[in-house]
Amino acid sequence: MHRDLSPSGGEQVVIDLGDRSYRIDIAAGLLDRAEAFSGLPVATAAMIVTNETVAPLYLDRLRRSLEPHYPSVLHVVLPDGEAFKTWETLNLIFDALLGAACDRKTVLFALGGGVVGDMTGFAAAAFMRGVPFVQVPTTLLAQVDSSVGGKTAINHPLGKNMIGAFYQPQRVLCDLATLDTLAERELSAGLAEVIKYGPIADMAFLHWIEHNMAALRAKDPQAMAHAVKRSCQIKAEVVGQDERESGLRAILNFGHTFGHAIEAGMGYGAWLHGEAVGCGMVMATRLSARMGLVSEAFVERIQAVVTAAGLPVRAPVLDEVDNVGRYLSLMRLDKKSEAGEIRFVLVDGTGKALMQGAPDMLVGEVITESCGG
Repeated sequence: MHRDLSPSGGEQVVIDLGDRSYRIDIAAGLLDRAEAFSGLPVATAAMIVTNETVAPLYLDRLRRSLEPHYPSVLHVVLPDGEAFKTWETLNLIFDALLGAACDRKTVLFALGGGVVGDMTGFAAAAFMRGVPFVQVPTTLLAQVDSSVGGKTAINHPLGKNMIGAFYQPQRVLCDLATLDTLAERELSAGLAEVIKYGPIADMAFLHWIEHNMAALRAKDPQAMAHAVKRSCQIKAEVVGQDERESGLRAILNFGHTFGHAIEAGMGYGAWLHGEAVGCGMVMATRLSARMGLVSEAFVERIQAVVTAAGLPVRAPVLDEVDNVGRYLSLMRLDKKSEAGEIRFVLVDGTGKALMQGAPDMLVGEVITESCGG
């Protein structure tokens, strides 16, 4: 459900989950508006979870906006990067909560990108068996994808996001002004998650992205606002129908099966998540073509828009001796796999997607071709 104006100004999208519904507020300057944080659960303490990169930029601003609502505003600063999405880093959040004698009404605020959001949500799900939390995403990738929908997790050396929980936030506040400080590489990584919504759900949106890529890469405020809003609308529609990924929601993982294998195989952080997803979308579209679902022209179209976003389209070699075998073994650890069969999100025609298996031989051909073989 979409409303044009949120109580704090700007756009609003609602995630409809019955009594656990919540809103996504989208506007520039939300971090500095104390009223944007009204109506959240009452508590004696708030705990801001952020990282070393984001803290100097936005921690004090968020603290000032929370102080009218909470007698005590605490914080914990985590190391930055996918390589730190681990049990050890998660325990830093628990250490801070327990060290400050926080109770089960304490509200956690995730201030940062996807790693911070995922770990804060998982910590909120687990601490005292569940405390409320709020997403304040500061990267494009987090604003259009990872902060919305309640998937929380940490990584395991054998697989990405393998340990976690479905746990919904109380609210998502996307301050578009935070994107102004986003590094070019991080911006491109976020664009991967914007692009994915086109082939799986809205070809008109894909057309818009193709024609506005220069504006998006230049961080044009109007272009960014539309990209975030439309991405959140599509995700809200999907999550509202399938919160726990029993069917439809899996289409949001377009490009992720190949992408997660790249991340795990290269070592977390070598490629950004969005970079791996961008390349993974090209690979998944190439597999869709080999399965007779789309044309080679459509493969070229997806490769062109991913390239225009500044993302890699050539996959890395993960093993010089048995590269295909290495990819397949990593993909069999994917959460969507069933009884050892790798299940892929494939584009079926244009603007729709399905999840199904594929013969290892075809998958291997795609891997070899994508790696430049």
